[in-house]
Amino acid sequence: MESEYCRTSELKAFDDTKAGVKGLVDAGITKIPRIFHRSTLDDIDSSGSADDSKLRFPIIDLEGVDKDSALRKEIIDKVGNASENWGFFEVVNHGIPANVMEEMLEGIKRFHELDVESKKEFFSRDYLKKVVYNSNFDLYSSPSTDWKDTIFFQMTPHPPTPQQLPPTCRDIVIKYSQEMTKIGNLVLELLSEALGLKSNHLKEMDCNEGLVILGHYYPPCPQPKLTLGSSRHADSDFFTVLLQDHICGLQVLHQNHWIDVPFTPGALVVNIGDLLQLITNDRFISVEHRVVAQDIGPRISVACFFSTLLVPKPRLYGPIKQLLSEDNPPKYRETTVSAYSDYYKSKGLDGTSALLFFKL
Repeated sequence: MESEYCRTSELKAFDDTKAGVKGLVDAGITKIPRIFHRSTLDDIDSSGSADDSKLRFPIIDLEGVDKDSALRKEIIDKVGNASENWGFFEVVNHGIPANVMEEMLEGIKRFHELDVESKKEFFSRDYLKKVVYNSNFDLYSSPSTDWKDTIFFQMTPHPPTPQQLPPTCRDIVIKYSQEMTKIGNLVLELLSEALGLKSNHLKEMDCNEGLVILGHYYPPCPQPKLTLGSSRHADSDFFTVLLQDHICGLQVLHQNHWIDVPFTPGALVVNIGDLLQLITNDRFISVEHRVVAQDIGPRISVACFFSTLLVPKPRLYGPIKQLLSEDNPPKYRETTVSAYSDYYKSKGLDGTSALLFFKL
């Protein structure tokens, strides 16, 4: 049987259904196809998990961040520490209404639970389109396939028309995008100040110019120990803001342990992306993370990527000069966002960092 297994043809057969992972679950499978099997078991269990209280995931309260300068400094210190040591943190009291977040999760769930024919209208692997639905952006390049389906929305700087968005989530995607633009601006101010720069420094570098929203759907898996919802990877953008539902599963690799990211009602998860690690010359770290597969669900999450990865720009990004010194010389060569993104996509989620390719 080993010699008869042709991964490429099985990938194509899966892709051609346009029904995604949900289609497999709806068909009532009890064993997952081989394309979803991890290439090594170490990918799942190598580090185990840790309960050490010193490894508690950072949660930062933003209440009063714009009203009290002493409090703002405390918050900036926490953001800086989390960005340097974890690359991840949660924020609460961020100003986005709870009903908007709940409706966004519901809207993504509604889309993925449409009949296959309705979803096929949006099925594509052309990421220049404003709205794209498929399963696994790196389906043909990664060593193994992840147990999730995704809908992509390219929202800024050139948003889709309302008519281009699925009716099931049209209004909330537009509203949520507006809210994310506000939170993105605030996060960039705090990150800039945590670096000792002016609050608008990262905004002036266009780190918030592009916004792509990914609505992930992780169906229940009949053999969760054989696969992952998302393979271990770091994000290729400047930073990501994630909304997740109550079904946990996101884990961060911290001090060689997989740490569960807690579900905190009303919280958003913020993580540093590769491009921010590059321009901060490794001051802030882009950390590997993954989503474990589970036999419950579906799990819904909404990831907002801040980067112009889908809108090619000529601007070159390298380590910020104000952060460099004789003792801290540049560690990376300059690159455009699109060049970084192209390399990241061609490499796929193979467990290695795309940053290595750009090291000096």
